[in-house]
Amino acid sequence: MDERTALRTLAAELPAAGDDAAVVDGLVVTTDMLHETTDFPAGTTRYTAGWRSVGASLSDVAAMGADAVAAVAAYAAPTFDEDELGAFVRGARDVCELVGTEYVGGDLDTHDEFTTATTAIGRTDDPVLRSGAKPGDLLCVTGTLGRSAAALRSFERGDIERGNDLFRFEPRVTAGAVLADYATAMMDSSDGLARSVHQLAEASDCGFALDSAPIPVDTAVEDATDGESDYWESALHFGEDFELVFTLPESALDRATSASPVPVARIGRATESSAGVTLDDESLPDRGYTHSA
Repeated sequence: MDERTALRTLAAELPAAGDDAAVVDGLVVTTDMLHETTDFPAGTTRYTAGWRSVGASLSDVAAMGADAVAAVAAYAAPTFDEDELGAFVRGARDVCELVGTEYVGGDLDTHDEFTTATTAIGRTDDPVLRSGAKPGDLLCVTGTLGRSAAALRSFERGDIERGNDLFRFEPRVTAGAVLADYATAMMDSSDGLARSVHQLAEASDCGFALDSAPIPVDTAVEDATDGESDYWESALHFGEDFELVFTLPESALDRATSASPVPVARIGRATESSAGVTLDDESLPDRGYTHSA
């Protein structure tokens, strides 16, 4: 079975799962595993890998509207290189410092390919789940989309420095905590905007109508893609951008936009579930990032 089928199978055994992080007594806890084969293109430095691995878990904390408390990482590789290991830890520490939290260690092991497993912990008394959207709510997204797709193209072209720069994203922890005061549902866009919206629709039992014009596509995407179809594939379906996708009442939009430390774009509206998920009045395919070799 593929990743999504496996997750649906596990859902029957783990009814409390299904959001970006688990909620336990005011804490949110999340874990992620990344592999060299599927997640780190050739040229990805260990510094970038440390940043990105820990950042992915911090993004899950952000999606719950929680304040980040700490992060740890397990690091596995065929051999341990002092420079590579040190660079990984510096990347992990720097992304934590960027969002006001602490990297507190982890574990080491040998493995046939470079692999990381990261865990982040956050704190909130009122987590934002994926299940709170209602017809009439506005659909919004932070930042820009397509950055990771542009990074991959940079790696493929041999522009290693540019690829690493684009791969190091800022987890939206501060924005998530601010937007939690207004959001009715929220998650991150790690699986791509299209799939994220479908997941919100399923969790909230509603539909969504999106407009392409206001979707904020990163400026790096135009230089990295070939034609309109490739451009929108990168922005909508590639994933791994780690922005926040959320809903809120229309009456709260101005206040949320003003309070957010990062740009917020209104890209659509929640509808009745029978309407499905559409983009410019056409069905939007439920396609996005999947972990596979």
